[in-house]
Amino acid sequence: MAAKAKKAEKKAAKKAPKMPTKRAKLGSNEFAPLSPYLKVKGAKQAIEFYKKAFNAKVRMVMEAEDKKRLMHADLIINGGELMLSDEFAEFGEPATVPPPNAKTSTVSIHLQVDDSDKWWARAIEAGAKEVMPLADQFWGDRFGMVRDPFGHIWSIASAIKKKRK
Repeated sequence: MAAKAKKAEKKAAKKAPKMPTKRAKLGSNEFAPLSPYLKVKGAKQAIEFYKKAFNAKVRMVMEAEDKKRLMHADLIINGGELMLSDEFAEFGEPATVPPPNAKTSTVSIHLQVDDSDKWWARAIEAGAKEVMPLADQFWGDRFGMVRDPFGHIWSIASAIKKKRK
């Protein structure tokens, strides 16, 4: 009986969808299937920070008519997509407001990276503030959290490398 169950389990495992092992590379006219969209005060400055802190690559920037704010920007960070814009209160009550107008954040943006110490140091050097210290965690990641100068929380993690004996 146990042999039959194992055989059925193996067969089901073969049919199960496989998780991707590599990040999809987005084409110039493609969007990621899920992308955070941040509202910030000072989108142009935020882009410069994300370039320094997270090695962001700018895909697209659309200036507002006032030439001071950005209507939309699209960045690539660690293979993922991040969109952002300044706030535009003149268009009515916004669905989202940028920190620090919002008293707290209900979301953090997670970066699973190759070397969390390197990414952490670069973010702190660029001006991010520690929220949770970077440390080895019980679940197997080296993990910590920072707040960027625009109020958004970022978690940074990499798998703990096993020490060879």
